[in-house]
Amino acid sequence: MKYTYYGQSCFLLETSTKKLLFDPFITQNPLAKHIDIKSIEADYILVSHGHGDHVADLVELAKQTNATVIAIPEVIGWVKNQGIENVHPMNFGKFAFDWGTVRMVVATHSAGLPDGSYGGNPAGFVIEVDGKQIYFAGDTGLTVEMKILADLYNLDYAILPIGGNYTMDVDDALIATKYFDCGKVIGVHYNTFPVIEIDTKVALDKFAREQKTLLLPEIGESISL
Repeated sequence: MKYTYYGQSCFLLETSTKKLLFDPFITQNPLAKHIDIKSIEADYILVSHGHGDHVADLVELAKQTNATVIAIPEVIGWVKNQGIENVHPMNFGKFAFDWGTVRMVVATHSAGLPDGSYGGNPAGFVIEVDGKQIYFAGDTGLTVEMKILADLYNLDYAILPIGGNYTMDVDDALIATKYFDCGKVIGVHYNTFPVIEIDTKVALDKFAREQKTLLLPEIGESISL
């Protein structure tokens, strides 16, 4: 499986059969100005919540790719109002697609939409595909809700926000790994704005001291999971 990072919390998972794009925010991110969104392909677009730094390119990419948008019903209503009909609304439950299983899980955050309307609840996802279990936390603070994941899964990777202020920081992310018992983390939601800038060397060192792996691919870089 291939993971490609597009900045902030946007990334692409390429499975053996499908391409899953998450939280598309690229054209408004100055750190991702070298990314050509016209080249992005996706079969599904999964959206954790409706804030602009997670949905800025959602409508354009949904139209470009004809991908199925997976999100909380309120976000689905917003995209349908903009002409997107290929959708799959979810709430905090699990659904088996023909390529794998998606579970929507709790995140602690706020969740308005760009037009100021109600965005429903923020969420994360656990993806089961190609024999792997991957947790994307979305935008969230540290929460004991994460502990239930250890009862449900043997996670291979956790994709976690580490920038602080709006979400967990590096220290909270390390605590979270103990909650759901996963030692391999891919960091997202950091360095995009001054308030979430971090020292990446310090972050990497903190994870190494706990004998855990923190992966911080560059924007546009792909890694194998």
